[in-house]
Amino acid sequence: MKFALIGCGLIGKKRIESLLDLDQEIVGVYDLNKETMQNISSEYNLTEFESIDHVITAKPDCILVATIHSELYEISKKIITSGINLFIEKPGVVNLYQAKDLYQLALKERVHVGVGFNHRFHPAIVEAKKITDQKQIGKILYIRASYGHGGRLGMQNEWRCDKNLSGGGQLIDQGSHLIDLTSYFLGEINYQFSHINTYFWDTDVEDNVFLALSDKTGAFSWLHASWTEWKNRFTFEIFCKHGKLFITGLGKSYGEEKLLVYKMKPELGPPDYQEFTFPEEDGSWRDEIKCYIDNIEQPRFEGSENNRSNVGSLDDLIQLHQIIDSVYQNNLIEK
Repeated sequence: MKFALIGCGLIGKKRIESLLDLDQEIVGVYDLNKETMQNISSEYNLTEFESIDHVITAKPDCILVATIHSELYEISKKIITSGINLFIEKPGVVNLYQAKDLYQLALKERVHVGVGFNHRFHPAIVEAKKITDQKQIGKILYIRASYGHGGRLGMQNEWRCDKNLSGGGQLIDQGSHLIDLTSYFLGEINYQFSHINTYFWDTDVEDNVFLALSDKTGAFSWLHASWTEWKNRFTFEIFCKHGKLFITGLGKSYGEEKLLVYKMKPELGPPDYQEFTFPEEDGSWRDEIKCYIDNIEQPRFEGSENNRSNVGSLDDLIQLHQIIDSVYQNNLIEK
């Protein structure tokens, strides 16, 4: 397959390395920031495109888009209406209207659209999904998760803290991953209640979000995403009828990735448990793109009956932004 990349920042670089690991052809890259583009093109010996239209004219099999949030929607529309397959980084768009519009466009043009929720491909999450799908420790009762970091000097001046560029704060940033993972394990989810606030950073977006979700069976999810988690943290706990799954760490500054599987005893008391560690380099970016490539070889168009995949879809994007819109609307009313 032939790929092109729009957006040569940190995530774009991860995608390039994943494609090269999979021996895929990269026909070129584009970034509005010429210096950023030149750094990437020279490091990996890649062709530089002059514009987004130039990328589309090259007719790659797929275009990966890893720009700031405010640019994702318009670029994606151009790609889809050109009949080219698309892989777009989360949050994909900045509101529900845009998510629904991309869905309808993809349905009309019959192109493959993947959404970058790479946390689904972390090995601890993969193993936990197998356990819950097989109901090894019973049905899911509730989920408790937290994700956060403490920011960095000058973060208040970055694009992520500018609502016009980001679409929101920590909810749309790391909160998107927590919402998606909840949906990944529970299926269709609904908004219950939330609280957002800016406690520390001098920005016009929230630096903390507390969010409650549930599914149709009553399984509950309590999520907290934070830019004031001074020591980087990721925990995802799945409480089931006969045990518990405890995922912690994402590697590097978030600590070694681990999965603890607790199984209740018939007499209750302290449970038996098994610990899995995943010290290897993060392969989630590569595994996600490989799964997306495999899907292109199958008829997984938007709206088709077998459009179920581990790769995020526009259906997933719509559900994500239904939740995000609900949080912002309800907190706006409360203020």
